[in-house]
Amino acid sequence: MERESMEFDVVIVGAGPAGLAAAIRFRQLCLENDLDLSVVMIEKGSEVGAHILSGAVIDPIALNELIPDWKEKGAPLNTRVTQDKFLILTEPNHIRIPNFAMPPLLNNHGNYIVSLGNVCRWLAEQAEALGVEIFPGFAAAEILYNEDGSVKGVATGDMGVGRDGEQKAGYEQGMELHGKYTFFAEGCRGSLSKELQDRFNLRDGVSPQKFGIGIKELWEVDPERHQPGLVVHTQGWPLDSKTGGGSFMYHLDGNQVAVGFVVHLNYQNPHLSPFEEFQRFKTHPSIRDYFEGGKRLAYGARAINEGGLQSVPKLIFPGGALIGCSAGFVNLPRIKGSHNAMKTGMMAAEAAFEYLRREGAGGDELTEYPEMYRNSWVYKDLHMVRNVKPGLKRGMLLGTLTGGMHMWLNNLGLGFLASWTTPHDKADHESLKPASECKPIDYPKPDGILTFDRLSSVFISNTNHEEDQPIHLTLKDDAVPVAHNLAMYDAPEQRYCPAGVYEIIRDDDGSNPRLQINAQNCVHCKTCDIKDPTQNINWVVPEGGGGPNYPNM
Repeated sequence: MERESMEFDVVIVGAGPAGLAAAIRFRQLCLENDLDLSVVMIEKGSEVGAHILSGAVIDPIALNELIPDWKEKGAPLNTRVTQDKFLILTEPNHIRIPNFAMPPLLNNHGNYIVSLGNVCRWLAEQAEALGVEIFPGFAAAEILYNEDGSVKGVATGDMGVGRDGEQKAGYEQGMELHGKYTFFAEGCRGSLSKELQDRFNLRDGVSPQKFGIGIKELWEVDPERHQPGLVVHTQGWPLDSKTGGGSFMYHLDGNQVAVGFVVHLNYQNPHLSPFEEFQRFKTHPSIRDYFEGGKRLAYGARAINEGGLQSVPKLIFPGGALIGCSAGFVNLPRIKGSHNAMKTGMMAAEAAFEYLRREGAGGDELTEYPEMYRNSWVYKDLHMVRNVKPGLKRGMLLGTLTGGMHMWLNNLGLGFLASWTTPHDKADHESLKPASECKPIDYPKPDGILTFDRLSSVFISNTNHEEDQPIHLTLKDDAVPVAHNLAMYDAPEQRYCPAGVYEIIRDDDGSNPRLQINAQNCVHCKTCDIKDPTQNINWVVPEGGGGPNYPNM
């Protein structure tokens, strides 16, 4: 059957900060120039914000440009940062790095502690007021191409297909959305963005993208332990010196604290579990006091781009562009990316508007967008920290010291003394060592008060998938999980997944090992797509509306 189609000037895939900023900026320009050009946005989450997960401390620089009167319009930026702490954790204690020793770039004063999901919900209201059409619950499952190879738009996934591939009662065919330009704002490791990078060779000449997994909980804490505006970051314990990562703790309003842990996905030990490291982190004497007597409210996980400047691919292709974390604009040392994501969306929108106003047709490359990026504060933001992530391969302590030196030189106007850009040497999935060469890690059992297991965590992420649908965690070769991953790495997918999706099961006598995929648990973090050692796992979108439903995350 031929699918129904709809025509738009701009189609945007993903209602995160980048996509929403792009939609708002495009319609602002339309109204300023008395042109009625259409923009539509589709979002795979059940609502805008349902799949948004970030720390988050947000730099308002992009929001100030996009909506200067955001305070008067009620944007949910309510908690201004009042205090910064940076701790190096040892097993029994901590060392606080004095604020004067920290590069000024890492100062959070003037920034806001927010729920990024709520910020996106508010941005969606502003976009709709400008005439943007937003359709949550529809997953972009397929890229459409014109005969000349340019991007024509996207098609949403069919609804009501059983696990056996057969149509069920209530089957609904997906719809085609055609755009003169299509912006891909899927976030980190988007499935369609990955296809575009391969098809148009967008990664030629740049370093491989680097990633981390961020795991987050939202707590309601004892009012006496709550310090609104407090920001705490840590490095060190429980990770060893060869494993990159660290924590964040942000005190919001309403006695709420966002706490999370990031593990860089170039870790070597296949026995390591990022989820368990996070749970162990909360037991540290310098951390646990904040949460004693508190209640965990929400849980989630998400992959994070960490490659920085040298990993940003070509941003454009015939008929569209990559914006936000689909391309990877996170500033790793600052642990911030929303401001850059928004600005790149705004720049792409400005480039598309100018082209459509002049030419009236799409399909060509938006060459002005990467030119604008090169001359923007986004590029400067990433350029100043470009050598921090590559330096961490020397070890966290030495890498942090050299990274700090680079940032200080740039802040002092002495960047010419460190003018080089160090490339990333290999992709994260290539870093695992055989299990036989690594020490197993004995993780303590959760107490259900401060530390928890995966399944109870997934429960409070409000994750839900229609069980009778095709599994969206696809394997290129069904034999690899046992023949290769289990044999060489002791099945690391059982540990790097923060939601208990992957499980090696055996017969009662311990024989016949096989991989069971509990796809209904998936929180859409994309870690498996990134870290699988042979890249055998390919994450594709499930039915629209499936996945987590994050409140206030």
